[in-house]
Amino acid sequence: MTNVKQLCIVSYNMHGFFQGVETVKDLICSSLCPDVLLVQEHWLTPANLYLLGETITTHYAYGCSAMTDRVTQGPLVGRPFGGVSVLVKNELRSVTECVFCADRFAVIRVGSVIIINVYLPCSGTADRLNIIDDVLQEAWSGGLSIQTVQLLLAVILILT
Repeated sequence: MTNVKQLCIVSYNMHGFFQGVETVKDLICSSLCPDVLLVQEHWLTPANLYLLGETITTHYAYGCSAMTDRVTQGPLVGRPFGGVSVLVKNELRSVTECVFCADRFAVIRVGSVIIINVYLPCSGTADRLNIIDDVLQEAWSGGLSIQTVQLLLAVILILT
């Protein structure tokens, strides 16, 4: 895989797709012009994930919905939640691989660079440690290499 020398990476919590999409567009059109944009809390259901790619055409979206289980249980009650995606410039798509994607984190490789987008609950959340444990268990059982799981753990430790 191609060795990528330099990447501009930006992270942004959308607080809902329709609330945050204009800021994402502004970031992409700004002087930063990120190669990779990590977004959290897009709140999209599986049926609406296409909106990322349809709205932001300069980047390819890797990600998943945190709403999959909720929408299969019947009508949605309350507000939507969660979801992480990684938007990669179309020019880098040929050297990009989605390694793993789950409700709370996505791992991609751009060239030889591993990028992890993780969304964790705020420090006041009662079951926060259980959620962190679930994220690590999912990463391990998902077949990620020990080095990638260690990297994910390091990211989590930095964020906590």
